[in-house]
Amino acid sequence: MKNLQFVFLLLALIAEVIGTIGGFGSSVFFVPIANFYFDFQTVLGITAVFHVVSNLSKIALFKKGIDKKLILYIGVPAVLFVIIGGVVSKYLKVTFLELFLGLFLVSLSLLFLIKKDLIIKPHKKEAVIGGTLSGFVAGVVGTGGAIRGLTMAAFNLEKNVFIATSAIIDFGVDLSRTIVYFFNGYIKEDILIYIPFLVGIGILGTYLGKLLLNKISQENFKKISLGLILIIGIVTIIKSAFDFFNQMRFC
Repeated sequence: MKNLQFVFLLLALIAEVIGTIGGFGSSVFFVPIANFYFDFQTVLGITAVFHVVSNLSKIALFKKGIDKKLILYIGVPAVLFVIIGGVVSKYLKVTFLELFLGLFLVSLSLLFLIKKDLIIKPHKKEAVIGGTLSGFVAGVVGTGGAIRGLTMAAFNLEKNVFIATSAIIDFGVDLSRTIVYFFNGYIKEDILIYIPFLVGIGILGTYLGKLLLNKISQENFKKISLGLILIIGIVTIIKSAFDFFNQMRFC
């Protein structure tokens, strides 16, 4: 127990609550947080395992309706391309992946903050493209829920339907990449101690998120969550830059 990072577990709980309320999943926060405690490949592995449980909780708690067409149009390409992204991640340098994650988070948050009225057309083509991009990005850097959330928002779903449908798609994505990451060697023995805690956090965080969902203005929360994503992205870029320069110094 002495090797357990309790601050990390607390931050994971906060990430799960925020991700549930935001509707795009916890990985957009969980990945950069975990990156401060583990190497990036381990982060990918522990995120995938955590999200499998987290999404099962969301499916159970937000089961008032599921959009089967979106599962087909977004979910199928997302699952296919997360496998491709997971395989590709094995051949990319960790420092590059961290930097790409930081740039991705900063770009995405700034885009949503500046273009407040940004929407994607609710058509089959856009749904397939959104699923493809979200799956591939999730496989490479560990988080693609924001892209999927933006795509699904175009279809103007009721909140419970949105979260349940997103969770089912995410479950397929995370289960697929968990298998790929396992064979990549990303799910290491030293992170197994965290799994029981993350199972509880996934359930508790989803439940708390559901309670808060009806009490917080979605518009105000969106601004707060995007601001946090921006800050985390900037910190991740700075961290990856320091790691890069330290590697160059000792080469």
